[in-house]
Amino acid sequence: MYSEIYLDANATSPVLPAAIDAAVAALTDTFGNPSSSHAAGLRARRLLDDTRACARRVLGAATGRLMFTSGATEGIQAAVLSALCAVRERRAAGLPCGDLLLYGATEHKAVPESLAHWNRVLGTGLSLLPLPVDGNGRHRLDLLRELAPRTAFLCTMAANNESGVVSDLDGIAAVLDETGSSTLWMVDCVQALGKLALALSRTRIDYAPFSGHKLYAPKGIGMLYVREGVPYTALICGGGQEAGQRSGTENMAGIAALGAVLRALEEGGTFRSHAQLAAARDRLAAALRGAFPAIEFNMPFEHALPTTLNFSVPGVSGKELLDLFDAAGVRVSAGSACSAAKAAPSYVLQAMGLPDARCANAVRMSFGPLVDDALIEQACARIAHCGRALALAPPALPCAPPVPDAGLPLSAPVDSDCEGVGVDAIGLAQFLAQHPGALLIDVREACEHAAGTPALHGRASTNLPLSRLAGHADWLRAETRPLVFFCRSGNRSARAAQLARALGHPTVRHLAGGLALFGAW
Repeated sequence: MYSEIYLDANATSPVLPAAIDAAVAALTDTFGNPSSSHAAGLRARRLLDDTRACARRVLGAATGRLMFTSGATEGIQAAVLSALCAVRERRAAGLPCGDLLLYGATEHKAVPESLAHWNRVLGTGLSLLPLPVDGNGRHRLDLLRELAPRTAFLCTMAANNESGVVSDLDGIAAVLDETGSSTLWMVDCVQALGKLALALSRTRIDYAPFSGHKLYAPKGIGMLYVREGVPYTALICGGGQEAGQRSGTENMAGIAALGAVLRALEEGGTFRSHAQLAAARDRLAAALRGAFPAIEFNMPFEHALPTTLNFSVPGVSGKELLDLFDAAGVRVSAGSACSAAKAAPSYVLQAMGLPDARCANAVRMSFGPLVDDALIEQACARIAHCGRALALAPPALPCAPPVPDAGLPLSAPVDSDCEGVGVDAIGLAQFLAQHPGALLIDVREACEHAAGTPALHGRASTNLPLSRLAGHADWLRAETRPLVFFCRSGNRSARAAQLARALGHPTVRHLAGGLALFGAW
């Protein structure tokens, strides 16, 4: 049994056991500086060179630059800086150059933000323009054909992190060739590694950034490919590491871990095939249809990664779905993890022309090529459980009937005084030992409570959603037992505790950090 079903691999992945072993070996056995000339340094250099050679074989990058970076964001920065420096030099030499910085409308925000930043810093004065996509999320090649002659730098992605849509890179390359465009071209390959066939040296792609933590390597390690003969300007200068392309002592533990993942890709047998991944996705999709009959999928299955599902359920908000899945121990997201804190509709789905309600309430479910049948089977079972929980009517609290709203703002910020009544798992155990008659109240919605509620230190709980709490003001005033509120993250329970204290209850606590940090799953 899995205590947690992790289906958010497009955000980050667990680390491959072989990668952990490789990182530990690099930290303990091969800890030398690869720039040192003594034996310890030479052993580290061998590890560095072997990993780069393996990366070249896996990426089909026999020629060109291939350097290790801290991740895709750094690689994007280096590519954008290089391209814009080249544009500025061409202009200074009086050579023809386009006036557009063209990027896919569904690109990760790191791309347009980097373009705007370096365009401003370098004073290139180019116009940023998003390249629209069609209803399937693929770039409009007809518009690219019109804009290519004016484009100084083009940025697209191999596969989208939210929708999973795979770009028609061959079609884009054909348009650039047909129009005789001299534009430099960056392709964000973050979601491609391990999921799509790559042969970079045989393509027209000029820059390709990668990130290790999207495919079972640790965070903080990535790669940047630069096609042979393409302009390159170092983003980080200093001691001349990475052949002067990216200074700074190399992250050898990260490189060793990434090397273990790359070797697993090269040797085969570790990761599932495209057909097996597609079958796993189809099983999840069938379970979702069974649990939520009105479900609408926001990506074309025939043009999407076999590891990604994006969907909306009419009448149910994205937050409700996320909370419901989380209560059942299924970890999913509402799109890009980098944008999770911003309550806004998905710009990716908006660019595809989907209705506002679907864009605002979309959920992404993604897994990696290491997934096994047992995890998919349990995920399907929990999805079915979530469907049943959502259909449940809110249970009645065994107390006095609800009274009119107490007039206290349940969405108000938590005051500092209330934060003082928060307890962690240890503090909760101590409080319950001192107050054996305390009442535990789950302030999540009824469907979350039904989807999954652990016993906190062996104690059962009562469900009273925060949204209904003010209506039970008289009960809160009259209740003499100590109260302990809890929820998923600690936010709703803190507000519940604030309300109870405002109503005069003398002994109130809430679980700080919520069930997410309690460790009971």
